Amino acid sequence: MTPEHALPEHGRPAADVLADLARLREADLPVRGGRVTAYVYDTGRAAVHDLAAAAQLEMLEVNCLDPTAFPSIVALERRVVAAVAGRLGGGPATPGIFTSGGTESIMLAVKSARDARPVDGRPQLVLPVTAHPAFHKAAHYLGLETVPVPVDPVTFRAGPEAVRAALTPRTALVVASAPSYPQGVVDPVPEIAAVAAEAGVPCHVDACVGGWVLPWLRETGRAVPPFDLSVPGVTSISCDLHKYGYAPKGASVVLYADEALRRHAYFASAEWPGYPVINATVQSSRSAGPLAAAWATLNAVGARGYRDLAATAMRCADALVAGVAGIPGLRVLGEPAVPLVAVASDDPALDVFVLADRARARGWFFQAQPSHRGVPASLHFTLTGVTDIDALLEALAGAAADARAAGPPDVPADLVDALATMDLDAVGDADFAALLAGVGVDPAGGGDPEMAVVNAILDALPPETREALLVRFLAALYSGAA
Repeated sequence: MTPEHALPEHGRPAADVLADLARLREADLPVRGGRVTAYVYDTGRAAVHDLAAAAQLEMLEVNCLDPTAFPSIVALERRVVAAVAGRLGGGPATPGIFTSGGTESIMLAVKSARDARPVDGRPQLVLPVTAHPAFHKAAHYLGLETVPVPVDPVTFRAGPEAVRAALTPRTALVVASAPSYPQGVVDPVPEIAAVAAEAGVPCHVDACVGGWVLPWLRETGRAVPPFDLSVPGVTSISCDLHKYGYAPKGASVVLYADEALRRHAYFASAEWPGYPVINATVQSSRSAGPLAAAWATLNAVGARGYRDLAATAMRCADALVAGVAGIPGLRVLGEPAVPLVAVASDDPALDVFVLADRARARGWFFQAQPSHRGVPASLHFTLTGVTDIDALLEALAGAAADARAAGPPDVPADLVDALATMDLDAVGDADFAALLAGVGVDPAGGGDPEMAVVNAILDALPPETREALLVRFLAALYSGAA
């Protein structure tokens, strides 16, 4: 370890440490201003962010491990859960759990369903191909088998009959999305939940991204399809407050239709001589800071604020949909019900992965989405209340013109074939990093990487090979000296 990376013998001045953090963040994407159309959610209201930070600091060292030691966490969680339930078809007594994010909420929903209704053999999770990978992760961790069902190639919504055909005696849970992240469309929740209920199977609605924007859009007069706990057959629903709730990461809630199902999410262990362990979440020790920050944000924004933010974001989404229609070669996938828009190309000369690189050169981040099971490759846009839609459309049109002039990425066919058959376990992290460098990607380079070739390679490979390559990329990214 080099001297500059060694732990100092004596504590460093706070100003020096913070200056180091600022330097490390220089290559990060900006978290304010709306030029990053994924990952971040910005109200544009500095006072809200400042209050959330202060609330998080106030509860930073409070440990959610033992609610009897820190009763404040019980009071705060009850308030947050009740606030969310009140907008998602429940009420003050609706059971729920505050979690660190959508993946943890989904993990608990899957665990609850698995444990509440044991089946003979390996349990199955029936889900649309557009469902979030967190369900695949939950199935992997919890020992379930995933059964993906196709979606309509035009609307990208799951079909109840396809769900019905996928059900077996081993089905533990059926999933619907409100909306699915890739295209921002809402699955027909009442129909899917009815199919699940008819078979006696729980149904979870993934409203992680839409749960805290759909209710407010409905209150502004926009048509919103039924999707929450008020729908017969829906047994649980997840909603992230660190998305359109604009709370700091990580803040999510999973709600249950009944108390018994929530109890199956809990974990208790007395198989040791130490203190009795009872966990409501996957984590044990965890800071109450995010819980306090979420509660503070909800109160600071208020109902009117959320209605205004939702309406503004949706107007931006509508404007993006209309604007894309005027850019040759581009089209919107489906009809977004929330401020999430997917843009694809119907012109072979206009590659969306190259477009994303050209947009980044213009100071914008458009998230690339590879093709999958008939769903074309696209760019994803999450719009918020601070999105400058005119500037975004100008950047999109300009980047599209640049991408058309540049042409599709040059991907050697033999490279794709080699990666598809390569024994990745035989390649060390350093050698894999060198392979990445050969296609122009430095895992630790930062800055504005050119990703079109990499995305095109991934797009040409089957999902299981993509997954293996992504694992190796992550390993290479975190390998080597600090």
